[in-house]
Order: sequence, then structure tokens, then C-alpha cells
Amino acid sequence: MPVKKEPGEMSAFERKRLENIAANRAILTDISATAKKIIPEKTAPKPAAKRSRRSEPVKREAVRPTRMSSRLAGLEADSETLKRKLQVEAEHQVETAKAKKLRVTDDLNLNDIAVEGKKWAAGGLNSLQGIVRGAQPGVRTFTEDDIKETTDKSLKGLRQRMGRLKIYEHWLPNDIKITPQRIYALGFHPMEDKPVVFAGDKEGSMGVFDGSQAPPELDDDDNATTDPEISAFKTHSRTITSFVFSPTDANAVYTSSYDSSIRKMDLAKGTSIQVFAPSDIAVDMPISALDMAHSDPNMLYFSTLDGGVGRYDIRAPGSEEIWTLSEQKIGGFTLHPLQPHLLATASLDRSLKIWDLRKISGKGDLRHPALLGEHESRLSVSHASWSPAGHVATSSYDDTVKIYDFTDSASWKPGHDISAKMMEPKHQIRHNNQTGRWVTILKPQWQKRPNDGIQKLVIANMNRFVDVFASDGSQLAQLDGDGITAVPAVAHFHPTMDWVAGGNGSGKLCLWQ
Repeated sequence: MPVKKEPGEMSAFERKRLENIAANRAILTDISATAKKIIPEKTAPKPAAKRSRRSEPVKREAVRPTRMSSRLAGLEADSETLKRKLQVEAEHQVETAKAKKLRVTDDLNLNDIAVEGKKWAAGGLNSLQGIVRGAQPGVRTFTEDDIKETTDKSLKGLRQRMGRLKIYEHWLPNDIKITPQRIYALGFHPMEDKPVVFAGDKEGSMGVFDGSQAPPELDDDDNATTDPEISAFKTHSRTITSFVFSPTDANAVYTSSYDSSIRKMDLAKGTSIQVFAPSDIAVDMPISALDMAHSDPNMLYFSTLDGGVGRYDIRAPGSEEIWTLSEQKIGGFTLHPLQPHLLATASLDRSLKIWDLRKISGKGDLRHPALLGEHESRLSVSHASWSPAGHVATSSYDDTVKIYDFTDSASWKPGHDISAKMMEPKHQIRHNNQTGRWVTILKPQWQKRPNDGIQKLVIANMNRFVDVFASDGSQLAQLDGDGITAVPAVAHFHPTMDWVAGGNGSGKLCLWQ
């Protein structure tokens, strides 16, 4: 006979759920309180006038059902039963495909979308990553001997300093499972008080890890007896592709996704709202990257998988303008941090292109910014990243990291023509970028506002390291540590501090300080 509960008695499940909500709220409140100290509050800007909107994006054809065998199903050819069966299956598969891609348009309370239980299964990807072409797990391509043999004193000092970065010591990377699925995007909150890392995975889940939390108690074998605190939320319905942090509001975190939307999380209010999506919910416009000009946090820039780049004023709904800049996928782009009218795009058409947003011409679908110059690689280019000094770094499937020198860009007039010679890379670094299907594409990321003034970038290494390079192509460090069992493919620098994060295909986080 079941035990009769006393009125008001709480189940173990409900008690655990409330504990998770309280823990998530405490983490976000702490991050919000700390972040608020670094950015002063500003008055709300005046609404901007609406811009003209280009033609609607092309609607995608509905997904067709997979063909089924009627013989195996025991149905006669041309029978009414068979026709009805195929019709029902077709309708079901189309509806299933639509539901899977349907973005969340409502405002969300983070307590309502918190992911229950944060110990997700690893997914078995670690064993597959070792067979990726050219990868040699654990084999270093930059060693202590390279540092010892450096004759340039300033370079040697920089290499020694970057080489002293150590893996986070309180928990091993395998214990810091920040998302349930493969990590596609990372972002450091710009606060300097403590390292707070945001991660997004292939199914739209977001995880937040505070690297300053109290260390766990250890057992007799020096193993942690508790798991790290991680806040986890389901904010998008498909892959999260970028994190952008407002320079004027420390509580605002913007995310883009393949579900065709851009959302804003408010750490103080504990909410997530949609700030942009195509007006027609049936339009599929996967967003591959997101950026924001430091001088104008009200303007969002984004790229799409069908070769478009758009800008959108969050103060003026319906103000988006989208330019077709490539016939193929634009996988990554960035704005110049100090000259935000300069845009660099990387595309599946094998090109790096530099655009000037000060000079936009043409009408309708032919309207676009001025193309200043382009450079073609042997194979597709995955990402183009601007440094504050004016370098552009790209990664390509031709197994190179290329660094271009546009440090004179501050003097360029609108529509400036970059010569073919200037569009040639200044430095080419041999680098294995053959990620295969199990590892997220490797993309170089510059430190946006380095406190030491030295231009440096990070990119993951297929041998399960993270490489650090200077703007002259010299390698500064190869970050490693105990417990790294997969490629930390998504690597990012903190904007100002020498902190580096890397995320892998099992949703696990590496953090170096």
C-alpha cells in the first residue's frame, strides 16, 4: 500500500528542482553583481529612425520524406492502403522537420528553461577524435626547447610568460561538462575580477561556468568529491554560433543561432528575450556568426549560411538590412575593433574579403558595401578575425593560418582600393585544420583589448592543445594540461586578461590562467 504523504510534504524530485533553480539564480546574481562594477550605467539612447528593408530572404523548400519500402511492409503496389500510408508518413515527417527547426520566439525566464541535472553523458566522441586525419594526440609541435633557443629577448620573455599559463586546477576538464552536446561557441565575460565562461552547443543549450568558485573537498586519492557549479539553460532550438557582450551593459549577453534568431540574456533579471528573427517564422535563415561595434552597442551585425551579412538596430524593429556578399556559406566574419566600418568575411568560396560599410551602393538584392579587396585560398576559409591593430587572421582547410597586415587601415578613405600585393598574407603558418565531422571547425580568435598591448591569437591544435601566436606569426605557447582527452576545438582569449578557454566535442571545458 503506497505511503500517504502528509499535506505540504515535498517530493525529493521537487526539492532537487528547487535547489537547482536556487543555485542557478545565485550564480547569475553573483556574476551580475560583479559585472555591474566594471561598466557604469548609461541613459537609454533615443530611438533611431527605421531603415529601408531589403527583400525577404528566400523561403526554403519543405523537407521531403525518406522513401519507404512497401514490399517489406507487406503492401500491394498501387493499393489505396499504400497511398494513404505514404501520405501520412510524408505529412508526419514534414511536421517533425518543421518542429525541430522552430525557433523559440517568446521571452523566457531562465528558471523555466534551466536544464535539470548537469552530469550529461559524454556521447562517446573521445574515442573517435583520435582517428581524424593527421591528428597525433599528445604530440607537441612547440616545446620547451623552442623557448630556450629563442635569441630575441622580448620574444623569449613573452614565450616564457604565456608558457606559464596553467590548466584550471580545481577540477579536471572531464569534470567541467558545461554543455550536454558538442560545443560550437564560447565567450568570456569581459569582467576582470574572475573568469566567467559561456558556452553554446549544437542543440541550443547554454552553459555558464564561474572559474572563481570554491575548490571541492578531496578524497584520499586527491579526487574531487563534488561537481563544479554550472548554470545550464535551453535558450535556442538549434546550434548556438556566437556570444557577444555589450560594452555598455555588463548584464547583457547576446547569442546567435542556426534557428535564425538572436537572443539577449539579462543576467540581472534572469530572462532571455528574442531581439531579432525573420518576421515570417517559416523562413529558415541560419545565423553563422554575430558581432557588435564597441562604439555602437545598439547595432548588431550577423552572417548567414547562404552568404549574407546583415545589420540590425535593436532600437528599431524591422530595421534589418541584409546584403548578399557571397554565393556560398559565410562561416565567420568580424568587424575591426577600432575601425568598425571595416568588415572581413570568410567563405566556403575560398575567399577572404574586406568590405567598407561607409560606402554602400546598389538597389534591392544588388545593394552591398564597397568591396576593398579579396584573397583566395586553395580551399575554403573558415573564419576571418580582426585584431585591434588591424591584422586579419584566417584559418583554412588548406592547413594554414594566414595573417594579413592592414595596420594602416585607419588612414583609408571610404571605398579605398587594397592592392593585390597588400591582400597577400604577410605570414602563413602551417597548421592542421582537418577537423572531420566530430570536431568543431578551428577558428583563430584575437585578444580584443590586451592589457599588455601585444597582439596575440589562439587557435586549437588537433593534437589536443591550444596554440598561441603573435601577429608576426611566431608561436608563443602551446597550452596543455592533465585530463585533456579531446581536441579543445573552440578556443577563445579573454578580451583583456591572459586567460584562455577551450571547448570540446563532448561539451567539456578547458580553462588556462
